[in-house]
Amino acid sequence: MTAARHAQPAGPVSAAFFVAAVVTISLLVGYLTQPGAWYAGLAKPSFNPPSWVFGPVWTVLYVLIAIAGWRTWRAAPRSAAMALWIAQMVLNWIWSPAFFGANAPWLAFAVIVSMLAVILAFIVQVWRHDRLSSVLFVPYLAWVSFASVLNGAIAVMN
Repeated sequence: MTAARHAQPAGPVSAAFFVAAVVTISLLVGYLTQPGAWYAGLAKPSFNPPSWVFGPVWTVLYVLIAIAGWRTWRAAPRSAAMALWIAQMVLNWIWSPAFFGANAPWLAFAVIVSMLAVILAFIVQVWRHDRLSSVLFVPYLAWVSFASVLNGAIAVMN
């Protein structure tokens, strides 16, 4: 047995940990930086979805993100792909405090555009070795692309 395999917990345990950690931390960040009166008073574009859409979409995306992160960690815990996965997660967790916490749409726009670039880099990086993880990130890429346009439109309108 290799040292890398020995150091990693069993598949179901580590998969459950990744999903629980990503979803829990993400929900906590969202809870601590909920949209409030400031956000309600902003001008928003016509394509802004209803508020109830964000929770279910992000929950599904966080599960997909966690599974891809777990697969990457199991295959290569100290790889460029894992570094990209961690970077996108940190940027993801920074976005809400930047937008809702700091009331700074332009700062949040810089964060989300960076996040979009890292998500794309992750997809490209893992494509040759783990197509499933790449595919799991495609809905995330699509949603963050839409969210980037929405964030940019809100920044411009306000």
